Amino acid sequence: MTVPANNDQLADQARQWWKTRIIDIEPGKIAIKGRPIETMIGNVGYAGMVWTMLRDDEATPAQLALLEAALVAAVDHGPQAPSIAIARMSMTCGVSLNGAMASAINVLDDIHGGAGEQCLELFKAVEHVPGWQADIPGAVKQALADQVAAGGTIVPGYGHRFHPVDPRAVRLLELVDQAAAEGSINGRYAAIGREVEVQLEARVGKKIPMNIDGATAIIYGELGFEPSLARGLFILSRSVGILAHAWEQKQQGGRIKGPLPPSLGYTYTGLRT
Repeated sequence: MTVPANNDQLADQARQWWKTRIIDIEPGKIAIKGRPIETMIGNVGYAGMVWTMLRDDEATPAQLALLEAALVAAVDHGPQAPSIAIARMSMTCGVSLNGAMASAINVLDDIHGGAGEQCLELFKAVEHVPGWQADIPGAVKQALADQVAAGGTIVPGYGHRFHPVDPRAVRLLELVDQAAAEGSINGRYAAIGREVEVQLEARVGKKIPMNIDGATAIIYGELGFEPSLARGLFILSRSVGILAHAWEQKQQGGRIKGPLPPSLGYTYTGLRT
């Protein structure tokens, strides 16, 4: 490590510690990707701001509409969803609003929150199969076989423990088809996603419909987002539901509420004396 020889070198070293192309701040100035914030306020919607922060290209209105649809679709899934339940329980334990949100967001990992990322990774694996464009069914078959060989017995983005057909996925796919017909997106991930559904049905003998994670994976793939960002965008979306439930619980009150009423008890499996 080079020790600064004087204050000017020290100041320069401090300025070089963090580097960003995202925001430029000086006294009286705030610019996002070169655009003064005051020109964006009132002119750029929230989805547009998300795009600008994460990307360097300019989004079309059709792309922003799809991004916003995906963000809206995943906002909430009720107090039985672990992340929402944790937010509400945290509030009854006296945790602050930010603490409740942080506690909830922290569980949005591989199992509860990661399916969209994992599904998009599967779709991209299909694209890595040689000749996939001429034979999508064959490429999907190979990608699924590779996943199973790697220990992946669950195909993320398909099936739902509560919904026989996920209404969110149905609507999102309608919007995807509309955008593809208009030429706003390529449509290749929609084709891959639907072929996965076809082959899953052939494997298990019954239809396993695409769920919200599969549909948003298609949208994020079509929009050019990397799989890791598919998870980040889901967390961004679900944070709205987490905030709403935490705030509602604060208004309702209650102290130290567990996941179920105490009267329902639980199952003890240990020794008894």
